[in-house]
Amino acid sequence: MNYLEIQSELANYGYIADETLSMALSLAMNLGRSLLLEGEAGVGKTEIAKSLSKVLNADLIRLQCYEGLDASTAIYEWNYQRQLLAIRAREKEKASSEEIEAHVFSEYYLLKRPLLQAISSDTPPVLLIDEIDRADEEFEAYLLEILSDFQITIPELGTIQAKSIPYVILTSNGTRELSDALRRRCLYSYVDYPDRQKESLIVKTHMPEIDEELIRQIVNFVHSVRKEDLEKKPGVAETLDWAAALLDQNVRSLGDDPKVVHATLICLLKTESDLKSMTPEVTARIIGKVA
Repeated sequence: MNYLEIQSELANYGYIADETLSMALSLAMNLGRSLLLEGEAGVGKTEIAKSLSKVLNADLIRLQCYEGLDASTAIYEWNYQRQLLAIRAREKEKASSEEIEAHVFSEYYLLKRPLLQAISSDTPPVLLIDEIDRADEEFEAYLLEILSDFQITIPELGTIQAKSIPYVILTSNGTRELSDALRRRCLYSYVDYPDRQKESLIVKTHMPEIDEELIRQIVNFVHSVRKEDLEKKPGVAETLDWAAALLDQNVRSLGDDPKVVHATLICLLKTESDLKSMTPEVTARIIGKVA
């Protein structure tokens, strides 16, 4: 698929992608390369993988990264309970230790975690490795073999080659620097907060019932809030949540009822300090600029 086709197909599923991102997705798919998406939390990186799986009608396999993530959670582990039962049964049958070992260390007793599951699929899935920056460098090393050769080595079984090549998307919020080795194996795109025009289109796409003027006010308000001194700037998902809350409260213009607008900011701001810093006076000041 070329980038314009991808851009159009993503829009059909509610994801508004610019030409840079669409080109990155197109090249990653056509060249068989992994795509690393970097950017602030809340800009829609994870949604790109979800939307792409819909466009391709492919399974979405997600690996959520965290500190301490290891191979047994991400790649595979053995079903020890089933192996133990099999060993006891074989011992009763007087099987030799070599026969028992060959039997219990087979794929039948292998628990496939996301990475092994992805390369074992008969048709290419979308593999989302989410927030890779939360995992440590040791786990990154596990990924290199998969991202380079799409194979996994299991000591007891040998090397398992991919049945199909997954579409791999990695996301990072930039909480730590990723290794050069990982970056070299990926194409790269930076996902920023959308501009006003793009964010207005996103809101309109998801909520076509909202009046154009209210969309304008909502987007301008959110962009003003992002300029405030906050712990966590609201992302696109928060914009959509807030727009839905305003609809629920029958708000037709932000200037009609600033008290209600202020109360709904719990959908936009997600920390105690941010809610405290966004006083009614600050809310009124921003409404005065946008309404």
